[in-house]
Amino acid sequence: MRVIIKDNYDTVAKWAASYVTYKINAYKPTPTKPFVLGLPTGSTPLGMYEELIKLYKAQKVSFENVVTFNMDEYVGLMPSHPQSYHYFMQENFFKYINLKPQNIHLLNGMTKDFAKECSEYERTMRKLGGVNLFIGGVGEDGHIAFNEPFSSLTSRTRVKTLTESTIKANSRFFDNDVSKVPTMALTVGVGTIMDAQEVMILATGKKKAEALKHGIEEGVSHMWTISELQRHPHGIIVCDKEATASLEKSTVEYFLDIERGKF
Repeated sequence: MRVIIKDNYDTVAKWAASYVTYKINAYKPTPTKPFVLGLPTGSTPLGMYEELIKLYKAQKVSFENVVTFNMDEYVGLMPSHPQSYHYFMQENFFKYINLKPQNIHLLNGMTKDFAKECSEYERTMRKLGGVNLFIGGVGEDGHIAFNEPFSSLTSRTRVKTLTESTIKANSRFFDNDVSKVPTMALTVGVGTIMDAQEVMILATGKKKAEALKHGIEEGVSHMWTISELQRHPHGIIVCDKEATASLEKSTVEYFLDIERGKF
């Protein structure tokens, strides 16, 4: 596991966007061999998306031959709903870049057949040869995507009932009214994420410090699904200094030392 420690949120966003750009360009994607990118929503990746838009406008990267899969979507929200992840991605990223509409994949939260929707999502990923780089954030309780504590570490894309803590945390996007927050979501599984060739998790702020400690220093456990990243051959955590508050000083010094001078 690599742990990239940057000074603040802005430098985390810049590093992550630069890394995505580097991976796409190094892959040299074509229409028959696209780069497959897994994407998150939420407040943490917003800065990365802003930086990627800047890089695209500066002609440093093209998304013409990139295929995307988003991590999750609320059940019961129309794609046009301001809090749907369809809407989030369109308004914060997709409409600013040259990503082809047919190359965008998001789970359908309005489906009547959860099992079919989820199995088809997995099948489409496999048909493309898998995800090259899956990017995610992490919750305060260590969850990645909507794989909350006690989710199976081998889980696949499925419908998931959300915990009260997650609903409360997400209520800030729904006028701080928990009654407006959907109680279920469709989400890729931990196993789905870990199937990617590379996984990059973004973590910023003191509220993510405990999750980071369990993800880096503690053992692998379904209580903290981020911890499964320890078993991935190409896992990266990009975090700011505030998010390292619960890590041992020696852990922080180790990763700062070995990453010095690297991309």
